[in-house]
Amino acid sequence: MILGVHHPAMAVPDMQSALAFYCGVLGFRVVMEAELPAGWEPMSRALGLADAASTIRMVRKGNSCIEFFEFRAREEGDPQRPVNRTGISHIALATDDFEADHTMLLAQGVPFHSAPFGDAPHRFAYGRDPFGNVIELLEHMGGNRMSLDFSE
Repeated sequence: MILGVHHPAMAVPDMQSALAFYCGVLGFRVVMEAELPAGWEPMSRALGLADAASTIRMVRKGNSCIEFFEFRAREEGDPQRPVNRTGISHIALATDDFEADHTMLLAQGVPFHSAPFGDAPHRFAYGRDPFGNVIELLEHMGGNRMSLDFSE
């Protein structure tokens, strides 16, 4: 039986920058580190690449994980990729203090597409991480049908 989503994965051009943002700014912590060596055919086949050589880190906060791949042979993405392009459009970051977290992300240089919208307890704001991936800051209050448990 499918239990739910364990993690999304992102290819990043610079692992240290990814960790600085997701761990240093957002408070995730590294829970797994791996290096995929060049020429490891089973993993290259699994990922559908000629060579999957990469540095991998899994970060966690609460019950959520994100996996990052820094591929040695990579193709640069579009840092302004439109959210209506087929693929994952964004990841949502739940907050129980929307104002404080929105202010903190602005201070850290996160470019938001527009001002927050909606009314408490259902406010949203969409911005971009350092690589152009869209992140949604989502006000999360318990007690409704979409509530999740973020305890560890």
